[in-house]
Amino acid sequence: MNAMRRLLIYIALALLAAAPAMYLRFTGLRPGPILDAGIFGLAVLAAGFILSWGAEAAESRVSQGLMLAGLALVTVLPEYAIDIYYAFRAGQAPGSNYVHYAAANMTGANRLLVGFAWPMIIFLHWWRTRDRTVDLLESNKIELFFLLIASIYAFVILFKDRIDLFDFFALLAIFGGYMWRVSRAPKREQDDDDDDEDDVEPGPAAVLETLSPRAQWLWTGALTLVAGTIILLSAEPFAESMIGAGRALGVDEFLLIQWIAPLTGESPEILLAILFVLAARPGTALVAMISDKINQWTLLVGALPVAMSIGAGSLISLPLSARQHEEFFLTAAQSLFGLSLLLGLRLTLGGAAVLAGLFGIQVTLAFFLQHQPSLEIAALTAMGWIYLLLAAVGFGRNLPRLLSTLRRSRSKPT
Repeated sequence: MNAMRRLLIYIALALLAAAPAMYLRFTGLRPGPILDAGIFGLAVLAAGFILSWGAEAAESRVSQGLMLAGLALVTVLPEYAIDIYYAFRAGQAPGSNYVHYAAANMTGANRLLVGFAWPMIIFLHWWRTRDRTVDLLESNKIELFFLLIASIYAFVILFKDRIDLFDFFALLAIFGGYMWRVSRAPKREQDDDDDDEDDVEPGPAAVLETLSPRAQWLWTGALTLVAGTIILLSAEPFAESMIGAGRALGVDEFLLIQWIAPLTGESPEILLAILFVLAARPGTALVAMISDKINQWTLLVGALPVAMSIGAGSLISLPLSARQHEEFFLTAAQSLFGLSLLLGLRLTLGGAAVLAGLFGIQVTLAFFLQHQPSLEIAALTAMGWIYLLLAAVGFGRNLPRLLSTLRRSRSKPT
């Protein structure tokens, strides 16, 4: 099968998956919230994969760090669209549950990455090779430095008990600094992850790479336009159907929005990470997930007050209620603990098991305590302090490497 035919088949399958949602969108038909959530969620998922193909194909043309940062940003656009919709509606209806939904989607997306996606990479790599660690490169100290800055800044937001436009500019500056630094990194660094790369077929992105530069950019632009249109048309009905599905199932819609909606939005990036691991590039997979965490912990958080202000027609901030304060605290604490495990420029099987175990406990507690708000808040607080204590131990053990990270990230790349 020639390359172009294969590419067209991939695109056709993705569009076929999105077709039922487009039919419902344009006809106005709504079979029911649960079915709606499945149909529109599938469309968002398909659009995410379309977006990822062009971004991944750019790897040979830009620095690897910039490629992974761009790939992380592009593939989570579905997640951004859903969360920004909730924030926009919160601005239109101050005091409504949409404020809680926006915060829930953001905290869930961030905790899903660290508690599920990072360990998944290590477990899959261990299953394939029996190697108990995934190593990062020296240049990946850039990612660790900016994740540290973003995680520290999260506690500034906690102190204020709100996310406002000042936070947007501060977080935008952090993300801009990150993109500038990775853009100056070497175009490609060779390591052991690449040994078997040529033996694995990575899929649609590889087909795009066979085209001329002009044709590749034209295809990438067209795919981005199509996928972006699907996401924009699907975001609102998917977001609303998640609320209705929760009520229909008798499950707190907050929990579905916090865990199921982000899982849908994150799926393209998670699958790409799996493909990287299967291509014997686990380090690349882990860096992609770290980049994903950085852009969500900066741009996604900062975008919420902007979307709320647009919805309200005036400058407002996103307040953190008692529950949202603890949700954000837990997310920030988990971020610091995950970072503490990476200071040795590796993530071990044991560290991944702790991340996954604690994540499983917090999700289980959330569902068991969903009808007991006071106990739920207490559980969030306790989990947050557990993460902080573990993070303190990790930072203490890796203080020399932490100082090296700070020095390396401030120095000019060679």
